[in-house]
Amino acid sequence: MKLFDSFFLKHLELRNRLVMPPMCTYQAQACDGKVTPFHQAHYLAPAIGGVGLVIVEATAVAPEGRISDYDLGLWCDGQISGLRSLVEGVHATGAKIAIQLGHAGRKCEATNGVSSILGPSPLAYDDSYRIPEEMDEKTINRVIDEFKQAARRAEEAGFDAIEIHAAHGYLINQFISPATNKRSDQYKEPSLFLSQVLQAVHATWPVEKPLWVRVSATDYSPDGYDVTYCSKVLAAIKPMIDAVHVSSGGVVPIVPPVYPGYQIAFARTIGEAVDLPVIAVGMLSSPDLAEYALQSGFADLVAVGRGLLRNPNWLLEIACQHQKDFLLQQPMYLQRGFPLH
Repeated sequence: MKLFDSFFLKHLELRNRLVMPPMCTYQAQACDGKVTPFHQAHYLAPAIGGVGLVIVEATAVAPEGRISDYDLGLWCDGQISGLRSLVEGVHATGAKIAIQLGHAGRKCEATNGVSSILGPSPLAYDDSYRIPEEMDEKTINRVIDEFKQAARRAEEAGFDAIEIHAAHGYLINQFISPATNKRSDQYKEPSLFLSQVLQAVHATWPVEKPLWVRVSATDYSPDGYDVTYCSKVLAAIKPMIDAVHVSSGGVVPIVPPVYPGYQIAFARTIGEAVDLPVIAVGMLSSPDLAEYALQSGFADLVAVGRGLLRNPNWLLEIACQHQKDFLLQQPMYLQRGFPLH
């Protein structure tokens, strides 16, 4: 199965093509953004189960960049040590680990130490959310620097890669979408803010380590954008990224129809448009569907969220039937749990 083939992201070799996608857990219970024993267990389990790449959930670059009070954070040096321990644990299993850096913008629901929220324009997500302050150039530059400093801390923690969260209606996505960006200055250009974030991150992130973005291919809004528009935004930043993680939605409170594999066509369209490796995601928990996405050229890597939440040994169970050599490479205690006969 192609799922078990190794893959290079820039200079980073992944042992297979299975990715644990970033999924918010909201388990930083002290509201301090720090790793807890829960996070250790949550991320180590699928790494032990054989995934090639673990992507840590949306990690806020500032307190007001949190989605909730219970998000992980990298806005201060005191948050580095817990993440370093997490990285070391995942590396001990043979998996690689990336971190998703993000800012919630107008979708911030955190209240602990947060008096106001930010956005490209003063438009609330819906009636239950606060109206964000429109960011002036000074604030924009501050947030860009917050991404830069978070990337520095991610390097100090030992992460193999960074994913910049430009999807699901959070701050960068708010600058991208015409449904949320009503500016008349230079930042009306949908790729500018993202481009400046990437430039800042590159100033501190090692050149040999991969850096990519997660995008919403479409926001499903009549006032928003489609996959062609998204591809043009990505073309503008292509020299600064090594891959694209393709999701959709989240900019406006519209719930699209979802079904197994509903986003893989977006992944192929974007991959063909920008000629970069793509990660497909979205209800790919069926092994046959995940393999189909790879074999048929929809994606280079597949991110399985629900399947790994239900069963961190998802890949090992597939190996029992289809890739016994992969099982033989695992520690003896795992081989006992997944018999070869």
